[in-house]
Amino acid sequence: MSAPLISCIVPVFNGERYLREALYSILAQTYRPLEVLVADDGSTDGTAAVVASYGAQIRYVSQPNAGPAAARNLGLRGARGEFVAFLDADDLWYPEKLTRQMARFAARPELALCVTHARNFWAPELRERAARYSNHRRMAASIPDYSTVTLLAQRTLFDTVGGFDAAFAVGEDTDWFLRAAECAAVMELLPDVLVYRRLHQTNMSWRALPRNSKEREVIVRIIKASLDRRRRQNGGAVLPYQFPPSDW
Repeated sequence: MSAPLISCIVPVFNGERYLREALYSILAQTYRPLEVLVADDGSTDGTAAVVASYGAQIRYVSQPNAGPAAARNLGLRGARGEFVAFLDADDLWYPEKLTRQMARFAARPELALCVTHARNFWAPELRERAARYSNHRRMAASIPDYSTVTLLAQRTLFDTVGGFDAAFAVGEDTDWFLRAAECAAVMELLPDVLVYRRLHQTNMSWRALPRNSKEREVIVRIIKASLDRRRRQNGGAVLPYQFPPSDW
């Protein structure tokens, strides 16, 4: 039997500065077969030219700017694989990320999705901020990361859970994982650090610390909506989410 195809989706908006590094970390994966699909969310820089330089190795789809959730959904619509993974255009995968995750799917046929630990790294121009956060647990340590960049999921899971809610400018991945838990999706968290998140001047990861009141309000709203759905499903009772345990 041939190995399952993984669709690797790269949502991007004006990401030419780091896009080649992200694409290299996908093409350097030890797992095959892969398809690489760049979902361009209305970039006005040289993103399209970077992708074009790879020729047939990479598929390219684009849309007017609509936000990261909509870009991921665009990629999903074009995905042909039995499995789906996402990598933001400024982040990196460890070369064995997909191989190690696919080994867990082979060992556990009931598995719907697998996530990993991640670690941040700083762009050189932010060395002062890096020093300031050197002892910050979330920013400096490896963390269990329930986000799209660590996710590998069966494509059919999106038929059950749905795509990403484009109404959210932040927190759309939190919303999706909560909906997956509500659907009783079987999940596994690997202890391995297999994703490296780049912190730089224009991304949201470091600018969200501390989160401003509007961002906190969105996250609270997402969690409340999930709890309300669970109450309706369980006759008023709120049962625990079935997320894999972590020692973090």
